[in-house]
Amino acid sequence: MSQEIQIPEPKLSRFLFADTKIAWLWLIIRIYVGWQWLSAAWEKLKSPVWVGSQAGLAIKGFASGALSKTAGAHADVAGWYGAFLSHFVIPHAAAFSYVITYGELLVGIALIVGLFAGIAAFFGAFMNLNYLFAGTVSTNPLLLVLQLFLILAWRIAGWYGLDKYVLPYLGTPWKPGNAFNS
Repeated sequence: MSQEIQIPEPKLSRFLFADTKIAWLWLIIRIYVGWQWLSAAWEKLKSPVWVGSQAGLAIKGFASGALSKTAGAHADVAGWYGAFLSHFVIPHAAAFSYVITYGELLVGIALIVGLFAGIAAFFGAFMNLNYLFAGTVSTNPLLLVLQLFLILAWRIAGWYGLDKYVLPYLGTPWKPGNAFNS
């Protein structure tokens, strides 16, 4: 006989990640992070080495710089990530250039308007992790941490945004929304 055991959510966690009274905080964080992604994408959209006639050139330079950080006992870039860059990213640099640019644009827009905020934050965090794995610090640690919190707060992160209307309509994989109820 097995008995289901559930560990209750702490009050602080419930307040921070599920209570709509604190949704204003997630709105501020969401807009800040979204603006960072939108600004980064906008710069890339204006540059021919990202989405223009020379697409892929910036990625090759970035990846080559990261590869130079794979040497030494305490390398800034792990060998496995260096192998990924040299064998997969550099040969497909033009494609990655477009994926990164439009990925940053979509994440930025989704976070700003609050549409699928948790999913957008996940993909933003994924991009930040890749930049960190490539040895680039900059604002990546801060954005990564903020996005991890946005992922945890996915239920209310888009409360002041489109998620307030879209999530009840579509639902979640474990509970279909109004669109699927007859």
